[in-house]
Amino acid sequence: MPFIGTKDKKEIIEANQVHETDTGSSEVQIAVLTERINHLVEHLKKNNKDHATRRGLLILVSRRRKLMNYLKKKNKTSFTEITKRLGLRTKD
Repeated sequence: MPFIGTKDKKEIIEANQVHETDTGSSEVQIAVLTERINHLVEHLKKNNKDHATRRGLLILVSRRRKLMNYLKKKNKTSFTEITKRLGLRTKD
């Protein structure tokens, strides 16, 4: 159950696309990872001894952090926009 459905993923991609055929930009990847992270957090609230899922969650959070650092360096306005839209906290 750690994966989001195909319809949900398409909606997330469409909501965060930079251009019409965009499926892999940093903004889209961050949004998809955020949805997966939120899903795993809910799972871990019910199953707090699921350490394999906890490890997977930490890997996803690390991957999202790296993408956010890249986006922050390359396009600050897009970074602030995506963090506001997804409700993510930043160190800045």
